[in-house]
Amino acid sequence: MLDTATYTPRLKALYVETIRAALKEEFGYKNDMQIPRLDKIVLNIGCGAEAVKDSKKAKSAQEDLSLIAGQKALTTIAKNSIAGFRVREGMPMGAKVTLRGDRMYEFLDRLITIAMPRIRDFRGVSGKSFDGRGNYATGLKEHIVFPEIDFDKVDEVWGMDIVIATTADTDAEAKSLLKAFNMPFNS
Repeated sequence: MLDTATYTPRLKALYVETIRAALKEEFGYKNDMQIPRLDKIVLNIGCGAEAVKDSKKAKSAQEDLSLIAGQKALTTIAKNSIAGFRVREGMPMGAKVTLRGDRMYEFLDRLITIAMPRIRDFRGVSGKSFDGRGNYATGLKEHIVFPEIDFDKVDEVWGMDIVIATTADTDAEAKSLLKAFNMPFNS
């Protein structure tokens, strides 16, 4: 059992020991508070049409996302009724979870070192998926690349959105921060 009082995630220790100093030197920050850091990671699974046909699909997505994240995921519900898609207001449509602190660093570590190498025909993630304010968004076609998911018990393979929010002001600063965490950019 881990002693949580003394345990520090590997990427958090790497950030404190080496990445902060490298970023301060690279961008010439005067103050340590200017140095970009990870703020949060938001994970989302949208069930779409499957949730309309079977309400248990959203519950399944929530359970899988909770296993991946290491904390309980929230069920997302439809805000509006859309007759063409047979969606009613209040209907469960997927799941989301926001990770901060140590869980955020642990998830990023598992994503980069375990999950991404297990993706079929993986050639890296796009280096252009920044929003202009230092946040990075990417997606996975299959959530089963995470080792927490038992492949034999999966009834549906879900796609997954991953948004990494940083305190960086520009995309260049955020990309440099994520590169220091060994994010496999293809460009």
